[in-house]
Amino acid sequence: MPAAVCSEPTPAERARSVLSAAGSLTVTTNGQRVELIGLHTVDAAARLLLHNPSDGDLAAELAVAPHGDLAALVEFTDVAPVAVRERVRARLTLGGRLTALGPKTLVFHPARAVLTDDDGTAVIGLDELTLASPDPLATHEAEMLARLDAAHADTVAPLARLLPARRQLGASDVRPLRLDRHGLVLRSQTPDSHHDTRLPFATAATHPGDAVRQIHVLLARATARPRRRHLPTRS
Repeated sequence: MPAAVCSEPTPAERARSVLSAAGSLTVTTNGQRVELIGLHTVDAAARLLLHNPSDGDLAAELAVAPHGDLAALVEFTDVAPVAVRERVRARLTLGGRLTALGPKTLVFHPARAVLTDDDGTAVIGLDELTLASPDPLATHEAEMLARLDAAHADTVAPLARLLPARRQLGASDVRPLRLDRHGLVLRSQTPDSHHDTRLPFATAATHPGDAVRQIHVLLARATARPRRRHLPTRS
C-alpha cells in the first residue's frame, strides 16, 4: 500500500512561516509608513518585537498617542528566492496595536491576519495565528531552494519528470518555487503562463536534513522514469 500523502500547510502555518523567515516589514500608522529591515523578531505568541531606536519615527508617534498604544498595519511580502515569473509568493497583512516595551523596543500585538497567495485570500484569527507553528524549514528554505536551483541539471531537471504530462508539454523552464515539510513545489513556465505543482513527501520532514532525504527519494522516483523529449533544460 503506498504511503499516505501529506497535506499542504494551512493558511495559519503559512502566515507563521512568513513571519519566521521574513527579513523586512512595513509598518503603517495614521501618521506614517515605515520600512524596517532586519529590525524585528517574533515571540512564541506571534507578537512582533520591533527593535526601533528610541528616537525613531514610530517611537515618537507612540510617545504622544493618547492611550499609550497605536493602531497599525504590518505588511510582509514573501518573495521566491529563485528567478521565476511573478516572484511574489504571498502577502501577509497583520492588523493590531503597537505599544512600548522598553526604551528601544516596540511590541506589535496582532488582532487579525490576512494572507493572500495564489490560492486566494484567507482571514486568520488571532487564536489560529498563535497556535500555529512556523514550518521547520522556513528559515532554511531560501538557501535550500537556491542550492537546488544551482544544481538544476542534477536536481530540478530530473524532478520535472514527476510533473503531470500537461505541465511538461510546452514548458520552457522549470524552477523550484517553494519547499516546506510537506513537499517541494515546482513552477513550470511557458512563454506566456506558469503552473505550480506540488511534489509531496511520503512523510512530513521534521528538519532540513530530513527534507534532503525526502528530495532524494523523489529523485530516485524521477530517475526511474524515462525522460520525455520535450522536458525543458535550464536557460
